[in-house]
Amino acid sequence: MHPEVERRLVHVTGAVVPLAWFVDLVPWWGVQVVWTGGAAVALVLEALRLSGRLNWRIFAKLTREYEQENLAGYALYMLSMAAVSWLFVPTVAAPGMLMLAVGDPISGLLGSGELRSMKQATSLLAMFGVCLLIALAFVSTIPAILGAAAATLADGVKPVVRGYVVDDNLTIPPAAAVGITVGILLV
Repeated sequence: MHPEVERRLVHVTGAVVPLAWFVDLVPWWGVQVVWTGGAAVALVLEALRLSGRLNWRIFAKLTREYEQENLAGYALYMLSMAAVSWLFVPTVAAPGMLMLAVGDPISGLLGSGELRSMKQATSLLAMFGVCLLIALAFVSTIPAILGAAAATLADGVKPVVRGYVVDDNLTIPPAAAVGITVGILLV
């Protein structure tokens, strides 16, 4: 299997946690514990990887070139999910999490070398559509639109801070949650 597809499949597995809450299999505090524990483990693994004390083949396979000397996307994913789980109410946090877990891999695959003939606009349109459908399962139309738009913006814009590319794994859930919250306040 192509490494890009494998990365996207790993991404999607993160949907299990908020979906388990959505179908009432786990309480919200369980979601918080899973993401917080995952973030702690990821930070320890990253400290070991970046120090050279841990060199698993999976790191070489699932991390990108620009992640070799910086925190890898999986750690940013875990940190973002944990932060959103604590900072927002479940009906706002869960769609933000799902937008990262489901919307981003679809957008990324459309925008990757796998389907390079697709234009960036098509990738972002797919991101918006998937995120809107996800959000509508949790909130009304205006918050859903604003959350999907914020997630799409976070997916499409990669700010650089002091030479470090801020990965969308870190920005999509909080951007989506803020967008949804603003929408709720407007309605």
